[in-house]
Amino acid sequence: MPYVLLVPALAVLLAALGYPLFRQAVMSFQEYGLAQQFGQPPEWVGVDNYTRLLSDSYLWTVIARSIAFCLLVAATTMVIGTALAVLMTVVSRGVRLALQISLLLAWAMPHLASLTVWQWLFDAQYGIVNWLLTSIGLDGFAGHSWLIEPLSFFIVAGVVVVWMSVPFVAFAVYAGLMQVPVELEEAAAIDGASARARFRLITVPLVKPVLLIVGLLQIIWDLKVFTQIFVLQDAGGVTRETNLIGTYIYRLGLGEGQFGLAAAASWFVLLITVGLSLYYVRVLIRDDEELTR
Repeated sequence: MPYVLLVPALAVLLAALGYPLFRQAVMSFQEYGLAQQFGQPPEWVGVDNYTRLLSDSYLWTVIARSIAFCLLVAATTMVIGTALAVLMTVVSRGVRLALQISLLLAWAMPHLASLTVWQWLFDAQYGIVNWLLTSIGLDGFAGHSWLIEPLSFFIVAGVVVVWMSVPFVAFAVYAGLMQVPVELEEAAAIDGASARARFRLITVPLVKPVLLIVGLLQIIWDLKVFTQIFVLQDAGGVTRETNLIGTYIYRLGLGEGQFGLAAAASWFVLLITVGLSLYYVRVLIRDDEELTR
């Protein structure tokens, strides 16, 4: 019966993802460019696309840059989101409601609209960030362009991605914290456990499945981040020095018309995502097996 109940969901996934994945796999073994877009039959090239990508040092630079950005941003998002979730459990109802509304507004704001605001905040001439830094004595930030240098570009991009991702983590972890039995906390307090010890020994183990699932989703989303990087590149970033895997594939395909190479590169993203997610999946399976014993 459990397998029968999974059939509708699997059917939807197969219909929505099966053909695109199959088409992408086929295209990765073809020479597929602009000519093929206008009707010329694609030429089969075997594994040449993969060979070209594997021998391209720039691809490995983009992959390393994407993984580093993904892990740093995901970790920061998890820490801030979890901290806000814990904060919502201890503040008064009014403060909690105001915080939740603020998080919902940040979460609901369209990406392009929020990116317009962030571009203004970090604008070299009129941005409030440079104004605040210079007003406290950091004169070196007068007219500083945050998007030209790769390091400062990724600082801005990281701030934007974290700001957009924290609400989901905060609400998900808060929902998990609400399921922690109050009796366990009270019993531990009576036994003399400090608030820190109760959080570390009781709360964290009970919400660990939620933390793992949310962390896994963050890694997947942050590895494929596209809109924020693409818009900031168009606003002044140096494309080659700030490409992540999403923008690299986009520019390789639509920008240069090398759709076969872009399809092959997309499979690298899938393999990297599976590799980074494997640890979390194994932990979830192990925890589930322990609970069913």
